[in-house]
Amino acid sequence: MFEKVLFPTDFSEYAEKTLDCIGEILGTKEVVLLHVVDATHPSKRGLAQGPHIENARIRLEEQKKRLDNLGLKVKAKLDVIMEGDVAGAILETANKEKVSLVIMGAHGKSLIESILLGSVATNVLRYGKAHVLIMRFKMEGEKFEKFRPRIFSKVLFPTDFSEPAREALLIVKNLEGIEEIVLVHVVDRGETQEEIDANVRESKKKLEDTAAELGRAGLKMKVHLRVGSPPDEINSVAEGENVSLIAMSTRGMGVFRELLLGGTARDVVRHTKRPVLAVRAKVIVQHFAL
Repeated sequence: MFEKVLFPTDFSEYAEKTLDCIGEILGTKEVVLLHVVDATHPSKRGLAQGPHIENARIRLEEQKKRLDNLGLKVKAKLDVIMEGDVAGAILETANKEKVSLVIMGAHGKSLIESILLGSVATNVLRYGKAHVLIMRFKMEGEKFEKFRPRIFSKVLFPTDFSEPAREALLIVKNLEGIEEIVLVHVVDRGETQEEIDANVRESKKKLEDTAAELGRAGLKMKVHLRVGSPPDEINSVAEGENVSLIAMSTRGMGVFRELLLGGTARDVVRHTKRPVLAVRAKVIVQHFAL
């Protein structure tokens, strides 16, 4: 499914760890390595950029050789931008190269931090066409933990039962290497206990029906129904189930409309200890529930 991937790198230790995971993504055949040099400000131009650009070329070649050794086809690209922004450079490369997946680290130097915590993340997710895999590693003392292999083996999928969520789930169930899907729905509405109970009953039926349908396709399924804050409950289930990945649709309804575009996404990514896959559903919903 993810035959061609794009990896924007800033050469940080976190980016180095993220690089190690690319060979574990089943089906990947080609990788585009990208380093963006931001020279949009006058103070960043001129002779001061020379050593940085040369060092970047050297380090890109080092990372390329590591991936070459895994049998992957690799293209290394150094992009010096004099106008525009980092997100635009990433999107331009992703579109030009027609990648199916963009891989990012959750920590790093300014480039990667801005991708996940600022306007760059919003723009990549809002305007991009490719799926996005956000890697996260815990610390072991002063070093990052070893990469967990078989990243798609046990996937947590939060659903709001919208059409984009259903389409994204179809994509997730076809990931190479998947062994189990953990479905979770968080009820976050209800002015009275009666309304909450009614929402819980309705959601339980929908979860069970979805799990049964996927189960008939031969997938191992598990369901969780929670009430409360979606980010908190999503991360709680992820830890309790010890999932290898959290997969989310980039579109939905209600609170899930902002899941990957606003504060909820930042809360999930900042507090989870798991990688996150942002799934790009093609369905466009014109009206969302408020």
